[in-house]
Amino acid sequence: MTDGSGNTQAVFGRSVLDLDYEAMADRICARLREITARQLHRRGLVVAISGGIDSSVSCALAVRALGPERVFTLILPERDSSDDSAVRARLLAEHLGVLTETIDIAPALEAIGCYRARDASVRRALPAYGEGWKFKIVIDGGIQGRFNRFRLIACSPAGELVERDLALDDYLTIVAATNFKQRIRKTLEYFHADRLNYAVVGTPNRLEYDQGFFVKNGDGSADVKPIAHLYKSQVYGMARWLGLPERVCAAEPTTDTYSLAQGQDEFYFALPFRDMDLALWALNHGVPAGRLAQELDITPEQAQAVYDDIANKRRTTRYLHASPILVEPVAELAHA
Repeated sequence: MTDGSGNTQAVFGRSVLDLDYEAMADRICARLREITARQLHRRGLVVAISGGIDSSVSCALAVRALGPERVFTLILPERDSSDDSAVRARLLAEHLGVLTETIDIAPALEAIGCYRARDASVRRALPAYGEGWKFKIVIDGGIQGRFNRFRLIACSPAGELVERDLALDDYLTIVAATNFKQRIRKTLEYFHADRLNYAVVGTPNRLEYDQGFFVKNGDGSADVKPIAHLYKSQVYGMARWLGLPERVCAAEPTTDTYSLAQGQDEFYFALPFRDMDLALWALNHGVPAGRLAQELDITPEQAQAVYDDIANKRRTTRYLHASPILVEPVAELAHA
């Protein structure tokens, strides 16, 4: 967005994320119909709904495009899921009139060692951790221009908060174990897609897609991703324009992965999503860090650190977007 003379900075502010929601919804729905029927040759769409804003808007757009009779939804809680997430998901399914099935994936996760491997790594950092404890991982360093550092925050059964540094091996094991959750969910989505001859909807917004905030062959796996071009703030705006239930529209973004409530900015992004949206837009449109700093009321050094953090995440997560690498090309399929 510019002032007509090509000067992006002259009009830079929160309004750059304003959107014509009706026109955008029409475009997305037209493409969903075309992709589903003509490109993928499928009869409908499968959407796993978590009660969060992204899956809710993706599901609502799928229904607007194809009708509720051709959208199948799944609610897939596990041991650490918030009860409120499932309540919001069921509320959404009822609001949209879609068929839904709820499957508790905790037994499968238990069987493949998800919780066991995770808890063993937590105990190496915090030997007292056990029954009744809750925990999350938080990130530190991005906005300060330092290397990102991951720390364990745990709450004892008595309510005492404890914070510990995590060794790299333990951090990686905890993340690898929790990634099972997204991969089991995706397995179920594709089971239902196969039996119905439907396609699977992926639900990342632009922040998540750009910054690699998804699990490869987990929530990153899909046949179509209808909102990957929308900033998170725009997804919230779309939810309200679509008339989704207030309880869904007002839901704050969480990872819903760890037993302690965890905001996405605690675990991955350098800023809360509304500020992160603006920072990403600014970087994409060549706005200097000093101008972003004025808008966000942070120092120019902090704004530059956010830009650097975005660039670093793009670099280190590029492999998540990549197709499998062939040792030698298969010429007959080179066009695919």
